Amino acid sequence: MGASRFLSTLAPATAALALLAACAVAETPQAHAASGAWPPPWSDDAPAAQDFGMPRFEPPSASHCQRAPSTREVSGGQSWNESRKRRGPAEERAEVAREALADRSAEAAKSIAPAAPPAAAAVQSLPAPMPRRIAPRHAIVTAGMVDDNADFGEYLAYRQRNAGLPVRDRDVAERYLLEVTDAAGRPVHDAEVAVQRAGQHEPVAWARTDTAGRVWLHPRAFLAPGRDDSALGVAVRKGSSWSRTTLVRGEQRAALQVRLGQASVVQRPRLDLVFLIDATGSMGDEIAKLKASMHAMSQQIAQLPGQPDICYGLVAYRDRGDAFLTRTHDFTDDLGAFQGVLGRVQAGGGGDTPEALNEALHETVHRLSWRTQAARMVVLVADAPPHLDYGGPQYDGDMQAALAKGIKLFAVGASGLDPVGEYVFRQMAQYTAGRFVFLTYKDAADPGSGPGTQTPHDVRGYSVQTLDRLIVKLVGDELARLPRG
Repeated sequence: MGASRFLSTLAPATAALALLAACAVAETPQAHAASGAWPPPWSDDAPAAQDFGMPRFEPPSASHCQRAPSTREVSGGQSWNESRKRRGPAEERAEVAREALADRSAEAAKSIAPAAPPAAAAVQSLPAPMPRRIAPRHAIVTAGMVDDNADFGEYLAYRQRNAGLPVRDRDVAERYLLEVTDAAGRPVHDAEVAVQRAGQHEPVAWARTDTAGRVWLHPRAFLAPGRDDSALGVAVRKGSSWSRTTLVRGEQRAALQVRLGQASVVQRPRLDLVFLIDATGSMGDEIAKLKASMHAMSQQIAQLPGQPDICYGLVAYRDRGDAFLTRTHDFTDDLGAFQGVLGRVQAGGGGDTPEALNEALHETVHRLSWRTQAARMVVLVADAPPHLDYGGPQYDGDMQAALAKGIKLFAVGASGLDPVGEYVFRQMAQYTAGRFVFLTYKDAADPGSGPGTQTPHDVRGYSVQTLDRLIVKLVGDELARLPRG
């Protein structure tokens, strides 16, 4: 009813077009300048109850990363809500040295000292210990990749084959593609998108368009179960220009189209690139390879068309009881300093299979200084799923916040990643329009067999190349879609 009153204020031809095709309806930005409210109400009906799972977030606001990398740490002995502490480079190097010595001492003690037999009652109450994951050591690491949004039918079939895994699931079976272009028909990057229910001012979902001016919307993933809204309002803005459209659910259309007057040409692309690294003991080989290939990767990325303005960030994580839970290094444009920070990352700790990925993803999405007007990418390199029993932040909420901030997650499954980890990694990548990347071997059943083309993961139709080249390709593909002047 409120939507009808809104449409009745438009010219008849425009209103008919909006009702039949749900095309964009431009409005005058100054109409809501006085109130400052964004997005403007989609209708006048009485507000309904708030839907579940809407993450709180700060939009990207940094203008530069011309600084030395700063470090913020959460100790492995702290709970998530305890205060984080900053440390300087000298303190960090000393702590890394202490960690390495402690890890070597612990391993030596395990090899020479037999464990005391536990009491019989304790044996019955404790779960069976998880085997320690040992990564193979090879100079070359090969990897494949799948795009679950490009082959969405296969992705839904994969989810059905793996139904019942202990994960935090969100229903993505219903999805719609939103495409935003400027007056010349060029894609509009980093446009802010707000999705609303009729009669509700507060959006039920936020998103930002990627470098191709596109974003996937999944109503069942952010609406409370049982919601039967036949239509949702979608408001889009970039700078001072904005429009809206109506998403009519159930329609079989290629995409929702919105056109803005805001020009979208960029002179030099911006790239905010974060490496999110599992730094537990089983990740030594992958960390060593990343260190060895970082210089070559950065050179190739810097030489991509447009010579992108690059900011590098790093978040390393372990688990509770380890020397640190998360160690966050904010963005810097000083590649040498960043490589120094990466060079001090050591694999250690861990134990059980799940790690503190939830907390690390939260740090990555919410506590780094993401820039405005940038392509934002996170490369996760890990071999284990998150702990889902800790409380605190959860990955499904932060993958929604990542979409709201225009951050794409590219999840790299290292050797030993189990089916739960694969499912979680693919969830995060698909929802944010990233990719699931996985290491490959000569023999899929034996990660120690060396680089090859086989994988134990449930994937179809992939090609293989070295991991560093694959990362450069993913970055290049993302930046190539930006319209440049």
